[in-house]
Amino acid sequence: MKIGFLIYSPAISGGTFVIYEYAKGLTKLGHEVSLITDFNVTKEWLSWYPEAKDFNFMSFAEAKDKEFDLVYATWWATVSRLSEIKSKKYAYFVQSFEPYFVSESQKPLMKYIESTYVRNLPVITEATWIKKLLEKNYNLPVLLVKNGIRKDIFRNKGLAFKEREKDTVRILIEGPVDVPFKNVPKTVKLCREAGVGEIWLLTSSDIDNYPGVDRVFSKLSIFDTPLVYRSCDILVKLSYVEGMFGPPLEMFHCGGTAIVYNVTGHDEYIRHKKNAFVVKRDNDTMVVKYLRKLKNDPTLLKQMKQEAIKTANEWYGWEDAVVEFEKATQHIFLNIPTPSRRDLLSKEKFFKSSYDIYQESLDLINKSKLLKIENSIRRVRKNVFDKIRSLSQDN
Repeated sequence: MKIGFLIYSPAISGGTFVIYEYAKGLTKLGHEVSLITDFNVTKEWLSWYPEAKDFNFMSFAEAKDKEFDLVYATWWATVSRLSEIKSKKYAYFVQSFEPYFVSESQKPLMKYIESTYVRNLPVITEATWIKKLLEKNYNLPVLLVKNGIRKDIFRNKGLAFKEREKDTVRILIEGPVDVPFKNVPKTVKLCREAGVGEIWLLTSSDIDNYPGVDRVFSKLSIFDTPLVYRSCDILVKLSYVEGMFGPPLEMFHCGGTAIVYNVTGHDEYIRHKKNAFVVKRDNDTMVVKYLRKLKNDPTLLKQMKQEAIKTANEWYGWEDAVVEFEKATQHIFLNIPTPSRRDLLSKEKFFKSSYDIYQESLDLINKSKLLKIENSIRRVRKNVFDKIRSLSQDN
């Protein structure tokens, strides 16, 4: 089959990593796979995933001259571009519920993102909670293919940047520092409050150091990230929104345990008080409590690490995940009706115009509110100045 993935960016991210694994795996199975993006993809963009140098990247302009069997949107912003590509079938690879990524103050954008789930596109997703949500709320045909793991890279035995030490606990925090729902700044604060040993940060942010962190690893190749995991004892990952929630599973494979919020996706493999600790969102007291508990109880820490390894051994690799993804792709192509280019274009025009009207209305409301506030301030100022003038004249 000729398969296309519309990608928002080739840059380092968990979501892009998953797409790259499927692109590589489907190519090995004999499919012709193209990654379509607006970015000019250079070697620098792909340094974090060296195998991507062999991928077939193309621009949207180049893709317009091609015809595909099936094309996937992979992010809300790529759904609007599907109609630009000629294909027999169209589908949506959903890695999270993306309206969760924006705040309530961005209501028009949130609703526009939500509109991508009512384009009649069949869906492949990676987590049970996403499948249930999309089926219940949008009556979508949703196929579940859970992410695999690179068993050749993420394993307990191997090199480390620094050996684990018996008398100290080394903490790892993972995530970009400037994405609010990843919650990295507060995670650092809580680890410091708990008085643990060293704190390391593995991040996609382009930084050399970070307040409260002993060592920073920025934009590492996927082949180097296990060296960080194998150096640390506990991954503290307190993000608010996740899809499949991969980093704790990677940590499990590398011999560590984790402390996480009860974030979406955690229940695919995390078992509270068995292979990790699960804390209710923003229950910071319990995060600190569990950190100190693991720090002061080496036997408990060892037991949880052992359970994490058992969980890792039961999880399947990317080779199996690719086979399942291929089956789902074939099922969509052969059995599920998908919208035509014309359907996709007409729906995009409708939802985009609705978004523009909604945004313009909101802007007008906000301007009106601002004007009322400004007028109120002017009246207060005038009253104050009139009072001062009156007092001055009386004196």
